[in-house]
Amino acid sequence: MDTTSNHRNPPVALTIAGSDSGGGAGIQADLKTFAAHHVFGTCAITAVTAQNTVGVQDYKVVDPDLVDAQIRSVLSDFWIRGSKTGMLATREIVRVVSNLAKDRTLHKLVVDPVMVAASGDPLIDSDAIEAYIDLLFPHAYLITPNAPEASKLVGLKISDAADLVTVAKELKQMGPANVLVKGGHLEGDPDAIDVLYDGDQVITFRAARIESKNTHGTGCTLSASITANLARGVTLTEAVREAKAYVTSAIAGSKSWALGHGFGPLDHFNSVVHHY
Repeated sequence: MDTTSNHRNPPVALTIAGSDSGGGAGIQADLKTFAAHHVFGTCAITAVTAQNTVGVQDYKVVDPDLVDAQIRSVLSDFWIRGSKTGMLATREIVRVVSNLAKDRTLHKLVVDPVMVAASGDPLIDSDAIEAYIDLLFPHAYLITPNAPEASKLVGLKISDAADLVTVAKELKQMGPANVLVKGGHLEGDPDAIDVLYDGDQVITFRAARIESKNTHGTGCTLSASITANLARGVTLTEAVREAKAYVTSAIAGSKSWALGHGFGPLDHFNSVVHHY
């Protein structure tokens, strides 16, 4: 493990996620986001998708043993200061990650329970959802479900900001240290609202909603930005606040883009973080 104290070295973060051939989400979005924060990105690929802005045409899951080997290879050589998950796809891969998290080898693990793509295509086996709850959430520093994912996890309908708080508290009982429920999918509010709950305090984050069809990879990008900020050593509240501002800027930056025929990507470098 690289523990050098040379101040010129950037902090290092790890993403454990699927590859998006369209480049807008997954590993590709995570690594772009890390780079925008001047954080060196490492990765373990869990699945390879045939994907573009229109949808997911196919995907193949990486063997769980190889996922484990990728993660251990990175951990044996780098000082990982922040880690996150994206598409884990199967119960077996969730188990691999949870075993490493249980051993405290994944520092400040941010779990983004990716279930569907922006197009609505599923990215996870049904039995993997239970594995998140039973195996992984108890070892997560933060989980970051969006409103549809949170609703599915707890079995409650989410209609407004008050429901985000209720669901966040339900999710906290599943074991994570902190919960961030993302309300970008909620309609009828001029702001995009996210709710952070640590078991004691509820903090609400608001940003003006930007009307754009280019929202592919928004969830991946937010969780990657939080991870990068944590790797830089800031507090969780500040990490979330800065991440929300970063994603808002990324959406604004790509608003006029016409890349692809569906939900287009974000501009990950519209707002580059200028400090380590």
